[in-house]
Amino acid sequence: MNQDIIVPIIIAAVILIALIILFTFVPVALWISALAAGVRISIFTLVGMRLRRVIPSRVINPLIKAHKAGLKVDTNQLESHYLAGGNVDRVVNALIAAHRANIELPFERSAAIDLAGRDVLEAVQMSVNPKVIETPFISGVAIDGIEVKAKARITVRANIDRLVGGAGEDTIIARVGEGIVSTIGSSKNHKNVLENPDKISHNVLERGLDSGTAFEILSIDIADIDIGKNIGAMLQTDQAEADKNIAQAKAEERRAMAVAQEQENLARVQEMRAKVVEAEAEVPLALAEALRSGNMGVMDYMNYQNINADTTMRDSIGDLSNGEEEER
Repeated sequence: MNQDIIVPIIIAAVILIALIILFTFVPVALWISALAAGVRISIFTLVGMRLRRVIPSRVINPLIKAHKAGLKVDTNQLESHYLAGGNVDRVVNALIAAHRANIELPFERSAAIDLAGRDVLEAVQMSVNPKVIETPFISGVAIDGIEVKAKARITVRANIDRLVGGAGEDTIIARVGEGIVSTIGSSKNHKNVLENPDKISHNVLERGLDSGTAFEILSIDIADIDIGKNIGAMLQTDQAEADKNIAQAKAEERRAMAVAQEQENLARVQEMRAKVVEAEAEVPLALAEALRSGNMGVMDYMNYQNINADTTMRDSIGDLSNGEEEER
């Protein structure tokens, strides 16, 4: 092949490879789009983004969007937010929405809200269009012991100034639930709560429950109210049952003590009888000793036997008389 033909082919191939590398590494199409939208940006800036491992489209497209909306942001702000792990497109959308709604929202605050893990666009939308949070049924007991269940709808608006570090929806629901329980508990009668459910709303709103939260409470409306159990009667019933069990336990304790005392008395009777038998066993020995020592004569002994015989006969007659009276 002629050398004059090979050299132009090699030069053309080198130029083609260089163009492919250039268009791959340098987003020329994105640069042209930015110039067409009126955003002046250097091609070397795009190359620097590639070197800093920043996807140029993630920065330039939001920049074009912000420029068309009349916002003043630069590539350094958007690029730094991207490198910090933020969502550049969502931040720019939030800035545009806030600008259209005449809400003051600097880029730094919007970026801080996004990096804090909150949806800044949703927060701006909630500032314009308040959100309704519905609580579950919350139970409270009035002074008369009747349980009252209430469900509330809380209308809140996002407070952009307190989005960073402010408490969320769970705190709002918990505080409103605490206010409902407190209001029901301070009512003398459950009928008062049923007749004036708006009293709950007024009392809860006066507490300033949105303090320290990321929201501003606009209104609290009682959506539903219902009667539950008679807690007072149940507590009284449980108390009466407990008192009965205590009384039964004390009675059982006294009965056991009485049985123990009876058994103890029977043991004492047996002990005394044993002592009597022991004493009676010593009588013959004493008589024999008296006879041996001459303190008692034969006639004295005979008189003693006669007295015992008379006593035994009288006891027998007395037992027969008692038997006849029982038969009658």
